[in-house]
Amino acid sequence: MNLLLNNLSDLDSVAQKFVNEMDSRKVFAFYGEMGAGKTTLIKAICKAMGVTETITSPTFSLVNEYKDGEDNPIYHFDFYRIKNIEEAYDFGYEDYFYSGNICFIEWPELIESLLPTEVVEVIIKVGKNEQRLISIS
Repeated sequence: MNLLLNNLSDLDSVAQKFVNEMDSRKVFAFYGEMGAGKTTLIKAICKAMGVTETITSPTFSLVNEYKDGEDNPIYHFDFYRIKNIEEAYDFGYEDYFYSGNICFIEWPELIESLLPTEVVEVIIKVGKNEQRLISIS
């Protein structure tokens, strides 16, 4: 599935389309260059899922937990600052990835060998005039 984000005013509708297509899939790996909008998209998706808490990038903590509109946990990871894969082992990534709860992962390429086989890849590419093409597979 492909989604086109022409500008920030489209963000909420694109996030809702994403949520509508999630089905029973739980682990989503967001790929994109720095500034592509990974965190911005995840914030909008969480909002569309009923999160009312402040949603921030877990750049220093590695993982943030939010609650969706039905009080289910959503885990948001950012592995940008990870120095080695052992850090993921140390905080118990398996407990999150295999919990059956939603996991949104930024910079998954840094822990690629740890990703579950059923991970959904979300690739964000910057287009002309700051458009974003979001490919989900």
